[in-house]
Amino acid sequence: MSVLTTLPLPAMIFLCLLVGLAGFVDAAAGGGGLIALPAYMATGIPMHYVYGCNKLSSAIGTSFSTARFFKSGALELKVGLLAAAASFVGSGIASRAVLFLPDRALKIILLVMLPVAAVVILARRSLPEADRSGELAPGKKWALALGIGFFIGGYDGLIGPGTGTFAILAFSALMGYDLRSASGNAKLLNLASNYASVITVVLAGKVLYAVALPAAVFGVLGHLLGSGFALKKGAKFIRPMMLCVLCLLLGNLLWETIAG
Repeated sequence: MSVLTTLPLPAMIFLCLLVGLAGFVDAAAGGGGLIALPAYMATGIPMHYVYGCNKLSSAIGTSFSTARFFKSGALELKVGLLAAAASFVGSGIASRAVLFLPDRALKIILLVMLPVAAVVILARRSLPEADRSGELAPGKKWALALGIGFFIGGYDGLIGPGTGTFAILAFSALMGYDLRSASGNAKLLNLASNYASVITVVLAGKVLYAVALPAAVFGVLGHLLGSGFALKKGAKFIRPMMLCVLCLLLGNLLWETIAG
């Protein structure tokens, strides 16, 4: 099966704008993959290239938002690094599994998981303002960091959308971090899982660079804007916007899956 190495200009503009929006959403509240992954799918490129392009553009954008959180001191470095190391392993294992799944199976998995991820993200209540992570015993803290990293990294390597938000929820609910610190830790975890997946898809030749790199530029802009927004605790304002985009793109995914 031949694969296009680039896209028509209208499709490329559509993709870049949505990847930029996804970067903003992801950096501010998590869940940007709910927008970016279906946007890549809507261009018509095969599913394994959808995963590859999305992982590359996401990793580049996440690098910039993670750096901004780090510069602002909005993460606990040791916990973030432990979670990131475990996330790298979990994502690498799951990303290898994706390469052996047929296109239709990947679409069906996404059709099931996208609404689930959307419900969790959009139903999330405001997280506690106070940081209670210091109440955890060191051993329990390190074990939780490793467990969160491995399982959420595995989810990111296999599915992707919602990873950042699930990580924020886990760091807050299980470890007692406030929203700001939980978001910073989640960014470092997500960065590691993204790069584990990127290594896998690049080595497998599943990236269309003429598509992924221009989209990544817009993703970087979105991540920089979104991370600034998150540091000012404004994530709640983007949920209605994310829901509107998700409904449109999920409809396209449903149609392609039924018709395919």
